[in-house]
Amino acid sequence: MCTPNSQDVGNTSCSLRNHFQHLLAFVQQMIYILSTNLLDWNCQIPAFDEVKFEAASMLVRVHEQKGQLQQAKELLLTAISKSKQSAYWHCRMLFQLAQIHAQERDFVAACERLGEGAGYAAQAGAHYTRALFMLSKGMLLLVDKKWTEAHPVLSECSQLVEAYNESCSNKESLKVFLLGFTSLPLPHGWSVQCNVVSVKSVKSVLKQLQQSIQTLTMLQPEEESVCSNAADRFQWIPKEHMCVLVYLVTVMHSMQAGYMDKAQKYTDKALAQIEKLKILDGHPILYTFQLMLLEHIIMCRLVVGEKSMAVQEIAQACQVCSQNPRLFKLHRAQLHTLLGLYSMSMNCMESAETQFNTALVYTQQEELYQFIALNLAIVYLRSGNRSQELLTLLEKINPETTTITSHSLKAAGFFVLGLRTFFQAKYNEAKRYLRETLKMSNDEDLNRLTACSLVLLGHIFLSLGNSGESMNMVMPAMQLAKKIPDMHVQLWGSALLRDLYHMAGDPTKENEGYHLHSTFSQQLLKDHFQSSQLPQHNLIQWTEGSIPPQHLRSNSANNSNGASSSYMSHPQTDLSRQPFS
Repeated sequence: MCTPNSQDVGNTSCSLRNHFQHLLAFVQQMIYILSTNLLDWNCQIPAFDEVKFEAASMLVRVHEQKGQLQQAKELLLTAISKSKQSAYWHCRMLFQLAQIHAQERDFVAACERLGEGAGYAAQAGAHYTRALFMLSKGMLLLVDKKWTEAHPVLSECSQLVEAYNESCSNKESLKVFLLGFTSLPLPHGWSVQCNVVSVKSVKSVLKQLQQSIQTLTMLQPEEESVCSNAADRFQWIPKEHMCVLVYLVTVMHSMQAGYMDKAQKYTDKALAQIEKLKILDGHPILYTFQLMLLEHIIMCRLVVGEKSMAVQEIAQACQVCSQNPRLFKLHRAQLHTLLGLYSMSMNCMESAETQFNTALVYTQQEELYQFIALNLAIVYLRSGNRSQELLTLLEKINPETTTITSHSLKAAGFFVLGLRTFFQAKYNEAKRYLRETLKMSNDEDLNRLTACSLVLLGHIFLSLGNSGESMNMVMPAMQLAKKIPDMHVQLWGSALLRDLYHMAGDPTKENEGYHLHSTFSQQLLKDHFQSSQLPQHNLIQWTEGSIPPQHLRSNSANNSNGASSSYMSHPQTDLSRQPFS
């Protein structure tokens, strides 16, 4: 028996791939021809309307896949004008058109269509779909940072959800929608920015979210809603996807507050759920959720000192993006930012600077720009001879002179100013900045920023010879860093404790501090060496073109053919026939 060599296998794989691509192109062409032939808008046979609108919806998806968004919009506008007597199809076409506008970041046009849909649904007596339209509009207003316009919309949404009592499952779904996007924190620009609920007050909101999810998952099949109104035959997302969303929101808040163990716990649950769902339903939103979860867990890994795991998860995120041009375009700035953070943790400052500067080129998000710039400022500070570049950068991110809407980013800005003045030995000025950071971080339970500020204040007081005040700063910093846990702050704090006990003439405590510092140092050095030996470490050299495949694990991520989607609403149908899949 003969076994094929690697070249034969490669040729066979390439041939199968080409065959599949040709088959897919043929199927799309057949859909296009059939749909075009079916779209006779002059045909007045009522029974034929369902076929016409289904054909139009299919043809719109073909246009979207080909990147022909203008043709898709024109077709939808025609279909919308012809579908006013068909409530379901009229609402569905409005959702589709709003989604295309949102993909183009034309949020004004998208909100106009969603408002139109809400008015139509109200006239049709479709209270559930009206709430979906309004919630989608509120979400886009928040994405567009139109806080003033969003407030009355969100107030109306809250009233609509509270008043809706036609279906238990639909009501809980609406509650998850409302609570989910209005509770999203400001996680340094990594996702939708919603300055509605503070980190400190979000615990009750998360509890309500979890209660709604539990109610939904406990409903029996016979209790699921059966809508008598055709215009109400929609759902926001399936309840299985809602579970992942609630996990994601929990991870975001845990990361923001500095609870890394909790963030890792819920990330593991969410990623496991996503892998199960991919088998049944390869909806694009699952890949977006996966990518957002990876972005957050990578930052957690870096905080707790697990760089080798972080860089492998960066490779997983790169793998997902490399198989999806749309996701790659949307998340490229985040990928370079993560590589910059990883490079910083590895003391590869030149690579960190290059990655952050590359990220600044690709980002279009104000908060992400500020987050990158703050970290780049720290790189310049650690380099020691980049004063001019630092001054230029600080002009754009100085919280005293620029507008920073994110509370956490503004607090981080004061910390960077405190770090700069510390390096300049301007200790009184540094203390002023760091006390402002402490005040802001305590207001919002930003525990990691609190720990960093305390340990830096401890270092300042030690430099001033005030060992008592230094100890008062370092001890709570160490306790908080252990709770997070933050390996780097514990390393820093243990070095200060060792010196403080030496000054106090306490050899026993000094020895404890020495061993503690040695333990943290050895753990970080071991992980540093492991990370440097991984092939994924070479990703820090990537700045141009596509992601180098040789730096990615072959089994790091499942194949992804999905595209990022603004998941507003889709009809309640079998998973195999989801119209937006």
